[in-house]
Amino acid sequence: MVNAPAGPGSDTATPDAAPEQPHRSGFACFVGRPNAGKSTLLNAMVGQKVAITSDKPQTTRRAVRGIITRDDAQMVVVDTPGMHKPRTLLGERLGDLVRSVWSDVDVIGFCVPADEKVGPGDRRIAAEIAEQAGRTPVIGVITKTDKASADQIAAQLLLLSEVREFAEIVPVSAVRQEQVGLLADLMIARLPEGPRLYPDGEVTDEPVETMISEIIRESALDGVRDELPHSLAVLVDEMGPREGRPENSPMTDIYATIYVERDSQKAIVLGRKGSRLGEVGRRSRLQIEKLLGQRVYLSLHISVAKDWQRDPKQLRKLGFDPQ
Repeated sequence: MVNAPAGPGSDTATPDAAPEQPHRSGFACFVGRPNAGKSTLLNAMVGQKVAITSDKPQTTRRAVRGIITRDDAQMVVVDTPGMHKPRTLLGERLGDLVRSVWSDVDVIGFCVPADEKVGPGDRRIAAEIAEQAGRTPVIGVITKTDKASADQIAAQLLLLSEVREFAEIVPVSAVRQEQVGLLADLMIARLPEGPRLYPDGEVTDEPVETMISEIIRESALDGVRDELPHSLAVLVDEMGPREGRPENSPMTDIYATIYVERDSQKAIVLGRKGSRLGEVGRRSRLQIEKLLGQRVYLSLHISVAKDWQRDPKQLRKLGFDPQ
């Protein structure tokens, strides 16, 4: 028997189509103490490297933006420098930078490593957020769960919940890509409705010269002594296409300077007969070629800018202007 289609007066109703989900867009940021895994988490969430990473604390010195674009949303996530008690003018400016970021975003990810105890620094940051961005939803993020046992993670969940009231608390491992997607979903759900902020396909709005400087600094940080990372800065002095190259084989010439604060630090970066600087250049060039999609000639120079972290003029030259 074939059922006849329901007529206008039939009791059988066609189900309504599911309402279309609104498109959301806005800004989020990760905050926390130095070396809390914020940059690694940002890279994992974006799906490619947009922020440099290192096991040295206070590696991040800029508000690096990563752009996550989905069919239903676009979220711009800002990776901020680690918050700590400043000992230099640079430290003060980085702290001001972080505060200016969290005051302007729609949702905050408060990062605490799973393998480190919640401490006074975390509570201080939480108190500042409550004071300066009290209405902004904050999601607690327990990072580096791949470095902790299940019992450690459970204990950290309890300790973090006592720091402040969080909208959610999520344990994640950026290295293993565990719950990174869930965290993105929870943050996007708290964004306002709105259109795309950036064209599809963009993953960061960092200027290419800045990204190159950071790649070089990341390579220079590898294996140096603990006191040296804070004294390292990199500036691209000149960059342009190599003239006379065939169209199918372009090449970019890049001249950059690595700045340190003392002659003894210059010797460390240079290495025996320039061997260490040569290795920094080789590693950097490979990454820059991948970034630009073409061959690169990279020339590195080391210069001493005495106590640049405390010198307003030097900070301005190196791009650390007051916010």
